[in-house]
Amino acid sequence: MTEALVLFSMFAMIGIGVPIALSILASALIGVWLLNGSLGFLNAALSLFDGATKFPLIAIPLFVLAGALMNTGGISTRLIAFVSALVGFVRGGLAMVNVGVSLFFAEISGSAVADVAATGSVLIPAMKKKGYKPRFAAAITSSTASLAIIIPPSIPMILYGALSGTSIVQLFVAGIIPGLLGAFLLMCMCYYFAVRYDLPREEGFDLCRLWHATREALWALILPVVILGSIFGGVVTATEGAALAVVTALFIGLFIYRELDLAKLYHALVGGVVQTSIVMLLVATSAVLGLYLTETEMPQRLAASIADVTTNKFAVLMIINVFLLFVGMVLHGAAAIILTVPIFMPLVNQLGIDPIQFGILLTLNIALGQQTPPVASVLVTACSIAKTDVWGTTRTNLPFIGVLLLVLLLVTYVPAVSLTLVDFFYP
Repeated sequence: MTEALVLFSMFAMIGIGVPIALSILASALIGVWLLNGSLGFLNAALSLFDGATKFPLIAIPLFVLAGALMNTGGISTRLIAFVSALVGFVRGGLAMVNVGVSLFFAEISGSAVADVAATGSVLIPAMKKKGYKPRFAAAITSSTASLAIIIPPSIPMILYGALSGTSIVQLFVAGIIPGLLGAFLLMCMCYYFAVRYDLPREEGFDLCRLWHATREALWALILPVVILGSIFGGVVTATEGAALAVVTALFIGLFIYRELDLAKLYHALVGGVVQTSIVMLLVATSAVLGLYLTETEMPQRLAASIADVTTNKFAVLMIINVFLLFVGMVLHGAAAIILTVPIFMPLVNQLGIDPIQFGILLTLNIALGQQTPPVASVLVTACSIAKTDVWGTTRTNLPFIGVLLLVLLLVTYVPAVSLTLVDFFYP
């Protein structure tokens, strides 16, 4: 009964507009007080501090800053020019460019919101100018931006790894095949619509243009190779790789492209601090909720209840997927991860589900949540750039959401999709 009261109070506060972090903290403090009285606040204060001081979490502000430096240092525009020269000649080429640019951007920032803000501000106006409908431009930009949290590095994977004790590097490796598969299927969907609606080619293929764009974007293309190569090669940890991303992006913006000045650097730092503050406040307050859930043993009892219904792990995964899809629709990604990991990890461990596979499954559910109202943080950002309505764009976005859902089902029921590379590199 107490657990129901705590959870109801949390969702009620979120429903009336109280910030999610404060809603989590207030409801958790209510639960701690009901269990242990005022003495429980002492443990809550320690949990609040400990929750935000885990070493892997340092990677979050660093990757956020690296993405901001890409936007302001000329790296994003050169990536767009390179991919445009590479695939822009295909019918519906700008839609293809959208997917390709997100692939490169994803390998540096790990944030879908940063992706859609960076690429959308350039590509959506260009698509509208070429005759693409605004809703279509916003939909494809939004869906491809979610590749940024599936392909490594990924901020949701960092959060999940820190909360669950799972290897973040192995999560990064596991996200490669699902991410590339999602990109390929999105490109196929773009081509289908391009043929159906006779969408324009950007311009004919020009080898000289491709060579010039490649030369201009060479340093931008080296950046993901340096970051991911260092992480996967065991030279640096994921956190150190994030620091390397910042240093490299800063060097390229200041000394190679020379588009990063003090004013732009200040803007990037402020934007990074704001985004990081939101995430870290959620992480800290969730630790208090985790303390309460641990003391009430709610996750263990939930696991036992589901196990009483079925012990088939694929059926359990379907139940979890449905729950996560709903949570993703009403909560931001970080909050959804923070709330669900402590609840479901005991069940995942009990049924022998690989925590790496579950991490990719969770990340894909977050990606879907970014596209489905009412929250739909990435879709809303794309709609604000394209100046379209959210619900109308959602209808246009349904085929692309279907692609992400298909990848989710493959990860759920074909474990090899996410685990093949992990088993190969980490036997």
